[in-house]
Amino acid sequence: MEDGAEAALKGGDKLETRKRIGVLTGGGDCPGLNAAIRAVTKYSIQLGYEVIGFLDGLTGLMEGRYRHLDYVMTSGIIDKGGTILGTSGVAPQQVEARSTDVFRNVEMLGLQAVVIIGGNTTLSIASRLSGMGLPVVGIPKTIDNDVKETDYTIGFQTAVQIATDALDRLRSTAESHNRVMILEVMGRDTGWIATCAGMANGADAILIPEVPVDIQELCKMLRGRYESGKRFSIVVVAEGTGLPVETTGGCGRPEAVSKTLERIIQERTGLESRTTLLGHVQRGGTPVAYDRSLATSLGVKAVRLVEEGKQGHMAALKGNQIVSVPLERLAEGIKTVDLGLYHNAEIFFG
Repeated sequence: MEDGAEAALKGGDKLETRKRIGVLTGGGDCPGLNAAIRAVTKYSIQLGYEVIGFLDGLTGLMEGRYRHLDYVMTSGIIDKGGTILGTSGVAPQQVEARSTDVFRNVEMLGLQAVVIIGGNTTLSIASRLSGMGLPVVGIPKTIDNDVKETDYTIGFQTAVQIATDALDRLRSTAESHNRVMILEVMGRDTGWIATCAGMANGADAILIPEVPVDIQELCKMLRGRYESGKRFSIVVVAEGTGLPVETTGGCGRPEAVSKTLERIIQERTGLESRTTLLGHVQRGGTPVAYDRSLATSLGVKAVRLVEEGKQGHMAALKGNQIVSVPLERLAEGIKTVDLGLYHNAEIFFG
């Protein structure tokens, strides 16, 4: 049987009524997605469901492209990076414009619910579809950890570990060459990765979107370290960090924020500086144990929400408990860095 719409779906005849559940991964990839797919699939089968995995995220849901998931296909994937279903980024307007196709595909497949694994954009689309009457349950994932109503998202802890490892390696080369080493990590709107990885590494400065950057104080601190005998420094910066207009020539951010910082630091302090952009390395590879466990727990909870008829909810971590929260709450915005946590890291700057 081909991946995608079956003959019955193509022909417009409703498939034989069975107990079915759908699952998809949307938005950017991250470590731990396969662990979540595995949990949803295997627990659903235990409860008597047939599992449909939509291909390439919400695009597959709109186009009716899918494959059947079973024990064999989801065995041995808990430590595998990426997503076996594929993913894609789509705008809310695209999905709304094709909502008729989405509802038709779900109806034709006889799905009790669709489990949507995604970040803020994907889950906001899930919330809109839920408001239109589609049976949806959400699972939060993003390395940025900026989804509201959950303490952690799938993929975050692995990204922090990757960034921390990179910072640890940069320290040795910084010390060898008496340099300022700048690491730029992901975080378009929030600085969770930068804050947690910088704290774990003992970075000398952490720059994030939530905290205004004082370039003069930063350069003064770096120069002071050098003059006091600390001949190297580590700076970690989130990609979305804003810099004072005067430092960018009035053009906003014409280049990577880390490259702008490198130029400014060298000009104002005379210290040799080097930049590393970690980029998509943060998204790839084997998930750490925490992300595998979190993904498994969230996947199980999502299936239980379907069983309990709690469509329109998201599985979430609150303290040590996996709970459910209404998807509509995500409309309140993103989760920014806890400034108390940031100030704990700030104690050790300089």
